[in-house]
Amino acid sequence: MQNASANALVPREAGRPGPIADIQKIAQHLMRLNVAALPRNYELFHEAIVGLNAGLAQDIAALGPQPQQAMLDELGLKYRLVGHCGLAGDTSRNEASRMLREVADRLAEGLRHKDAFARACGTILKSVSGNDNQSLAAFLSEIDYLSASLATVLSAETEIAAKLQDDIKRLETLERGISAMQLAAVADRITGLPNRIALNRVMADLYEREEGAAGSALFMINIDNFTDLNERYGTPAGNKLLKKLAGLFQKSIKKNDFVARTEADEFALLFANVGMQDAMAIAERLRASVEDNLVFATSDRGDSGRLTISVGVALSADASTPGQLQANARVALLAARSNPRQPVQAFGR
Repeated sequence: MQNASANALVPREAGRPGPIADIQKIAQHLMRLNVAALPRNYELFHEAIVGLNAGLAQDIAALGPQPQQAMLDELGLKYRLVGHCGLAGDTSRNEASRMLREVADRLAEGLRHKDAFARACGTILKSVSGNDNQSLAAFLSEIDYLSASLATVLSAETEIAAKLQDDIKRLETLERGISAMQLAAVADRITGLPNRIALNRVMADLYEREEGAAGSALFMINIDNFTDLNERYGTPAGNKLLKKLAGLFQKSIKKNDFVARTEADEFALLFANVGMQDAMAIAERLRASVEDNLVFATSDRGDSGRLTISVGVALSADASTPGQLQANARVALLAARSNPRQPVQAFGR
């Protein structure tokens, strides 16, 4: 790994602080910049500070003190954050509703033109049929009036058709945008893997099956000392490692398995149709594969330059809910992280 310039992130303490410390740090930044304590703003600053997103941190800093909410929302969309994608989805739906109301108004205007033309036709018909002595000049004048009314109707129809075509294109663009935002809401921006939201959905589906959830194994994987790696070599280099690790995990799963990046330094793998013995063997192979394949250059002779991971394993048979399965896997992961000599641990074993 090549050395990189120091990034603009506010580093976390060694050993990763707990959620309360993260929340306090984010709240302090919000107060210092006079940013509203909205859920989507917490998400934005969480990604920059806790998620170690140097690019986002620099973009926020570039806004200066007291940044406008619209500018923060633009950054949220730029970095495809879930809360801001939802906000954009609401905006898109409101825009679609506005366009439909405009279409209804234009159609009503077209009907008024048609109604006026129909009344003109009726008036002229009565005039012609009830006045045998009407002069040619008067008749032509009425025909001219009728022709002008028809021209107005045709012009209005042409304008409505053109605007409808334009609105259809705009609605199609909005639909594509909403679809893209929905995909972005369940995908990790750096690795392209599914994120925690996608994992929660998959696990919810797992427990809703008629045959039940038994037979699956959840791995919670933490990259050892990833914060230190980021601070030492720079976030861009850390992101490259994340992508390589994501690729390695993807190659390690089968069609019915699932892998997601759930936090800055954590991944989750859900394996189908495995028992504890097989799950532990898979976890050990994963750990060894990461250590053997993810080797990076370092100028420190005392640093082997190997990426290592800790793995917590839990079986769905031991959990009655998706939340309990994740909790069990996290308990096992904490045990693995606290014992470097046994970096793979199983819940309840």
